[in-house]
Amino acid sequence: MRASRLVSILLLLQARQPRTADDLAARLEVTPRTIYRDIEALSAAGIPVYGEPGHDGGYRLVDGYRTQLTGLTRQEAEALFLTGLPAAASGLGLGPVVANTERKLLAALPAELRSHADRVRERFHLDAASWYHGADATPQLPTVSDAVWQQRRVRIRYQRWTAPHEATRPVEPHGVVLKAGQWYLVARRSGEFRTYRVARIVEAALLEETFERAEDFDLGRYWADYLEDFDARRHQGAAVLRLSPEGMRLLSQLAEPAIARAAEGGMVEADGWTRVVVPIEQPGQAVHDLLRLGPLAEVVEPQQLRDRLAEALTAMLRRYPEVSG
Repeated sequence: MRASRLVSILLLLQARQPRTADDLAARLEVTPRTIYRDIEALSAAGIPVYGEPGHDGGYRLVDGYRTQLTGLTRQEAEALFLTGLPAAASGLGLGPVVANTERKLLAALPAELRSHADRVRERFHLDAASWYHGADATPQLPTVSDAVWQQRRVRIRYQRWTAPHEATRPVEPHGVVLKAGQWYLVARRSGEFRTYRVARIVEAALLEETFERAEDFDLGRYWADYLEDFDARRHQGAAVLRLSPEGMRLLSQLAEPAIARAAEGGMVEADGWTRVVVPIEQPGQAVHDLLRLGPLAEVVEPQQLRDRLAEALTAMLRRYPEVSG
């Protein structure tokens, strides 16, 4: 276990320097005291690692030192090829680079590992887009991704849902996110982080000015917080529903995850139907969402939503007079 951790420290130091004891400890899930002992062990073994004090200090390897670490395990080789995302790389303008990297890595692997890597590529494929929806056209994605890589400001012309419906502004791109086949740009503007759907960026111009990334910015954590806040803002109320046994069984397929999760705590009534309280958006959108459930659900409260749903169903029946007759 310790040998594996020592190798991991070397790889982390080769990837980026300097690294503090706290950073290494967090990544390897040990205490800083353990890292201190590991660094001493590496030094005793002749590895030229040293520490620099101060705000920008940390542990470094002597310039030019590279370990000759070999011996990928079968699982590690397979994992490397599972990380290949051809469609995503292509959208970022890195398709040929990823393909060349895979070819070089494949050629460098021993015959046994090469066969396992080929098996992974033949047996697993990632399609990030959701069902029934095509991916957005994102002609500005290569430009904004270049800005992310180079830490350069970019001027975007962006279509908004609210007035003014088009706005032009310089932003500092910190990352891009692929969510269900849609690309999003996370950028800082006026000191605050904002999210832009790349398909709604009409123009993007790379500027000469560079910027310093926020030191404490974590793209994964930001995105998780953004999704939680997005759900909180759009779910403006709650509704009481009664769901048939079939409705409960199919809910995860017919409704969004937030509704399916909320229904897990429902109460089964005498007739076998389950009473649940679920989050909803504004009434107009909620009617469209709940119509998907058809006769498998009944809206109990609020009365306004129940009335709106009844109006929608009545209007549908007028289109099919043979049914009501």
